[in-house]
Amino acid sequence: MSSYEDVVSSRYSYEEMKGVFSDQSIFRTWRLCWVALAEAEHELGLKQITKEMIAEMKKHIDNIDFAAAKEKEKETQHDVMAHIYAYGLACPKAKGIIHLGATSQCIKCNTDLILQHQAIKVIRQDLIILLSALYHLIQRTKHIPTLSYTHYQPAQPTTIGRRFCTYAQDYLADLKELGSIFEDYALRGVKGATGTQASYLELLGDAKKVKKLDFLFAKKLGFKKVFPITTQTYSRKFDIRIASLLASICATTKKFATDIRLLSNIGIIEEPFGNDQVGSSSMPYKRNPMKSEQLCALCRKVINNLNDFYDVYSEQWLERTLDDSAIRRIDIPQNFMLADYVLRKTAGICQGLAVFEKHSEKLLMQELPFLITESILVEAVKKGASRQEMHEIIKKHAFEVAKEIKEQGKENSLIQRLEADHRIPLGTDDFNRIMASKSLIGLSVEQADDFCKKELEPAIKAGKAKLSK
Repeated sequence: MSSYEDVVSSRYSYEEMKGVFSDQSIFRTWRLCWVALAEAEHELGLKQITKEMIAEMKKHIDNIDFAAAKEKEKETQHDVMAHIYAYGLACPKAKGIIHLGATSQCIKCNTDLILQHQAIKVIRQDLIILLSALYHLIQRTKHIPTLSYTHYQPAQPTTIGRRFCTYAQDYLADLKELGSIFEDYALRGVKGATGTQASYLELLGDAKKVKKLDFLFAKKLGFKKVFPITTQTYSRKFDIRIASLLASICATTKKFATDIRLLSNIGIIEEPFGNDQVGSSSMPYKRNPMKSEQLCALCRKVINNLNDFYDVYSEQWLERTLDDSAIRRIDIPQNFMLADYVLRKTAGICQGLAVFEKHSEKLLMQELPFLITESILVEAVKKGASRQEMHEIIKKHAFEVAKEIKEQGKENSLIQRLEADHRIPLGTDDFNRIMASKSLIGLSVEQADDFCKKELEPAIKAGKAKLSK
């Protein structure tokens, strides 16, 4: 190709989300707004708008002459005026009443909100699919003991499935915030050039009709609410809220993907790897966690984009400046495309993740002698030994064994050393019982079961019900 193509759209997106923000979708929604406005004005008594004009406008909603609009925009340097012109070419009878009383942001802001609402529905669908994939992964792995890691150093055992519960819980928090945004969702409505509705008051001559126009317009577009106060635009604070949701989703995903990369390194899990996939051009044996690495990169972009939305909101002088326009044209579609992409890819990883139970057990057994020293201490005290004396004896053995492992590459001999130390009042049966104890994973399995039953299953069920509507 001889010219640059946007890499997000061409490489890191799916058709459904691209369709939401396509030119056809944007300018079709502009026309839907113009039709809704004309219908509402007609119903409130504007006699210059006829049913015949409205019928003509509806008939040509999808008949968009992009070439004519492009040529007109070169002349006017104004995209809305260019598309009013193009719509007028298709609707000669309605030409004179298209955009009556409106300002550009009446069309553009409402369109932005409508399209983002559609895009959030796609994200909700993605989250439900991902949560379902995580649910099945948790069920598959909730009984498999594994080392936990704090400071990326071995810590008390958990189970692989319980670890996946942490990501599912965070995605549920994201889903809850998404629902909250839906509950508060509103259109800009029709407020005029600076939000005062002065043009509509002059047009309709009745304050009650002006107020009714606002809600009637929104209702015709499928919404129940309008923002009560706007300037020339709806407050860009609402954009921050949506962008924050997407950034939060990507933060959850980046945490998940980072952990997959770390666990892949120690061989406990492995992301899906295609038969013909190549990990390295120079090292044929490599099976790199490339999908997770890609997720981290793309999530970083969405998270960092959030600052743009804070800048846009805080730098909107008084009733509005135009410096919000260009950056929003870039960031809003890209954020949604990337969020959609990473959620779908994460679901794919969960569905195809390889879990190596035997290797997880091996790593756990290597560290287990250190991990059960507290249990050994407690059992020794139960048999009458001094806690302080036992603590010092066990600590000395543990430090010496750790040094041998690191410096000489020896196997972990801590249990054998403790068993041979006659100062510790425990026999072979005692040590075997402690080593075999299931209590080392605590309530990991029970917690996973409770979480799935009380939190995850109901959320997935409710989410699927909403998707079916």
